[in-house]
Amino acid sequence: MIITLKDTTTAEIGASLVQLREEGGAVALGRVLTLVIVPTDSGTSTDALIEAANQASKEHPCRVIVVDPAGTRGEPDESTAAGLDAEIRIGGDAGASEVVLLRPLGGARTEVDTLVIPLLLPDAPIVVWWPTNPPEHPGEDPLGRMAQRRISDVGECADAITQLAHLGAVYSPGDTDLSWARTTLWRGITAAALDGASEPVRAVRVYGSKERPSTHLFAAWLASALDLNVTVHPEPDTTAITGLDLERADGTISMRRPEGEVVVTITQPGQPDHELAMPKRPLQDCLMEDLRRMDPDAVYQRTLLNGLARVNVTEG
Repeated sequence: MIITLKDTTTAEIGASLVQLREEGGAVALGRVLTLVIVPTDSGTSTDALIEAANQASKEHPCRVIVVDPAGTRGEPDESTAAGLDAEIRIGGDAGASEVVLLRPLGGARTEVDTLVIPLLLPDAPIVVWWPTNPPEHPGEDPLGRMAQRRISDVGECADAITQLAHLGAVYSPGDTDLSWARTTLWRGITAAALDGASEPVRAVRVYGSKERPSTHLFAAWLASALDLNVTVHPEPDTTAITGLDLERADGTISMRRPEGEVVVTITQPGQPDHELAMPKRPLQDCLMEDLRRMDPDAVYQRTLLNGLARVNVTEG
């Protein structure tokens, strides 16, 4: 069900939510957090973001508040009077969540926090997600200061690697980036391969796209965990991590997942090759992972603050 409200206020939206809860008996009950989505690019599809949030809500029932920068009445204009249009989505249009889509007009576009605050669930954690172009300092942003977790996605920004370095410069506990969640499967199989290893790793090479922050974060995690400098070897026409070499005295552990493939092949000294299914993770899976924890991620912090400085990119 989609309920459209024109020229409304946050008080009217809140009253509508209460009425829906009273009529439906379940709406807004059992929500474990509030997810605030703030697209900063008018070209971003809010429907795609809502769909990802709806899928994630099946594991984390929540109230989703989306601030649509594009609005519904053409491009923003300084002469446009401040106002607010909204949609409330429940039932089949909202997954296991309830979605409030805000479309501010005129000067209201610069007061996102005042629009969102009245709609937050009481006594529930707040997560803010900037799908593109996060604020200069997420932890000091008006919404970011209220949130337990702040999610960016610098992989969707221009000059993503520079943006990734900037995240380290302004890091606050509770910050994370979806590029980190995109490395989870690679980190898992790497840790499993090294579990119980008798020989220390003496050199590490990561292969893949040098333009993707996930490649740099994976290499930085290895640098931090193994206390080694790590080299990224760019592979042309790739869009993700494609491989890894862990060099030890008794041989090299190699992992390869060619571009476009969904299987990683693992080669280890003294063992037959084996394969594991490892497709690229969709957006909703990465978001779902980041909603599982409300405490700061110490491993991400060490990777960002200490590991990135030990990553070297070769020419290519």
